[in-house]
This record gives sequence, structure tokens and C-alpha cells, in this order.
Amino acid sequence: MADFVREVMTPGVVAVRPDASLVEAAQLMRAQDIGDVLVADGQQVVGVLTDRDITVRAVAEGADPLTVSAQSVCTPDPVLVAPDDPVQAAVALMRAHAVRRLPVVEDGLPVGIVSLGDLAGAQDPDSALAEISRAEPGGRGAL
Repeated sequence: MADFVREVMTPGVVAVRPDASLVEAAQLMRAQDIGDVLVADGQQVVGVLTDRDITVRAVAEGADPLTVSAQSVCTPDPVLVAPDDPVQAAVALMRAHAVRRLPVVEDGLPVGIVSLGDLAGAQDPDSALAEISRAEPGGRGAL
């Protein structure tokens, strides 16, 4: 079992500027085959934008994804963890803040993301969530 966030996190960061359009963010998500991007002002993480945020907070409200900025619909001021934080601290933060992803920041710079799926795989590799998280993208898609 993993002890520290660095052992379970997904390394690397995919980010957009706060003024990036939702179309730009969605195209980046598609190209990278991911469901979220960090919203960063320079090196500072100012939010997390998910595909669900785009759908629920913008498209479902009738907003134009070409003109709406990432910062306007992202979850602002995300809870952050460090690579050397204990995995249990990340679990506790996710529970306390009801979030599924935590940006991982080291020396003020984003270095990765730890997700609910990452933690599930580390704590119980045989769980359904862990198996789903390990599945190759591009399968049958959502039902």
C-alpha cells in the first residue's frame, strides 16, 4: 500500500490560462484523453476545470463555450496537496471538501493530480473503482 501522494498521483500537469475559452479547454481534454485541466495563472493554480463543469455550469445554462472563460466555470481555489503528504491526508481532504481530484503542488509549482481513482487503486487494487480507473480510455464510452 502506498504511503505518500507521490506514489499514487498522476504525474504531469495539463493546464489552461484563466481566460482560455471552454472550447479550448475541451479540445485540450479531448487531445489528452483526460476529464479535467488545471486553471493556472502563470505557475499558480487558481482552479480545476472538469468536463462536468463545462457541461453543467456552462452548456446546460445556455452559455456560449466559445466566449465563456475557463476561470468563470471552474472550481476556484482548489484544495492542494504536496507529493510528500500522506495518502490518508489526501483521502481526508477529498472527504472533507467533497472533491474527486486534488492538484499536487511542490514548491509552489503544480506537478500532478491525485484522483479518487488513483487512491482507490492504491488502497484496494481489486475494487471496482480501481479496475475502472485502470481501464484503457476509448472503450465503448459512457452509456
